[in-house]
Amino acid sequence: MLNKKTKYGLKALLKLASSPDQTPMHVADLASGEGIPKKFLEAILLELKNHGILHSKKGRGGGYQLSRPSHTVMLGDVIRILSGPLAPIRCASETRYRRCEDCPREDICGVRAIMKEVRDSAARILDRTSLAAAAAHVELVKTNGFQAHMYYI
Repeated sequence: MLNKKTKYGLKALLKLASSPDQTPMHVADLASGEGIPKKFLEAILLELKNHGILHSKKGRGGGYQLSRPSHTVMLGDVIRILSGPLAPIRCASETRYRRCEDCPREDICGVRAIMKEVRDSAARILDRTSLAAAAAHVELVKTNGFQAHMYYI
């Protein structure tokens, strides 16, 4: 399940990705437009900036903008930055694996096997879905309602 930090970060990034001229946006505008507390969003955007997803400009005409084209920013990378591993449990994680202390035989653990499949399925979608594709999908949903489906590679 996504935490609020990640949900808000994705909302802000989708807004930035859907900006037709890619002009910088002020934190206050992003926060009010997406219903996100400004101070919380500032911290989220700073973290995304520190990981190279965003760039910021100070002064007149300043604000945050994507640091690279939106088709090169994958949702899986953003979620890992803001939330950590995609796996629901550590022993199923590829990036932050940690053995469960209460599991004597992880090679036959049913919970781990299922959670690895969950992780792999989520990664297959999130690591192939760019901000550009997600923003286009959002526009499609706005036009056609939730019956619009995103088709993955």
